[in-house]
Amino acid sequence: MQLSPITLTGQHVRLEPLAMAHLTGLQEAVRDGELWKLWYTTVPHPNDMATEIERRLNLQSLGQMLPFTVIDVQREQVAGMTTYMNIDRANRRLEIGSTWYRQNVQRTAFNTEAKRLLLSHAFEAHKCIAVEFRTHVFNQQSRRAIERLGARLDGVLRQHQINTHPLAQQTLRDTCVYSIIDTEWPNVELHLGHQLSRHRL
Repeated sequence: MQLSPITLTGQHVRLEPLAMAHLTGLQEAVRDGELWKLWYTTVPHPNDMATEIERRLNLQSLGQMLPFTVIDVQREQVAGMTTYMNIDRANRRLEIGSTWYRQNVQRTAFNTEAKRLLLSHAFEAHKCIAVEFRTHVFNQQSRRAIERLGARLDGVLRQHQINTHPLAQQTLRDTCVYSIIDTEWPNVELHLGHQLSRHRL
């Protein structure tokens, strides 16, 4: 399983390989909703965006991550970031995470199409046997979005991480771990297609 930068395109969403050229668009996107203020997740401040891009690209060079910039095709506007991470080549597993979207595309079918593109590429091009999703136990919006994809809760990692967000004051994070396995993918793909056919972005 060798992951290389690739552009994945849907009807409404385009996932482009993350590049420093996306900096200004990502800074504008994260300001839509002031997403860095959410205490239960980690979203970069506009002033820290260049550092975050460099961090992800460095992990990509080490083969540990494949980061994308998410583009809203209808507006030709940068909408956020997402990533293949925790890549386990030997066991053909990976996680889709470190995802955030600007506020104007949240609670739409935007995330459904982005995840369908990522899942399809993981299961079909790279023959993954499982794809994971992880989120803070208190991030109810993220948990509902993951569950709507058809992912199943594997369990909760209690006191998994120390939350370093300024508003969290070093609280301990419990992490919910979800997954979709390869034998579930055909039904999940049908489910996601049905969801997209019912919703307009």
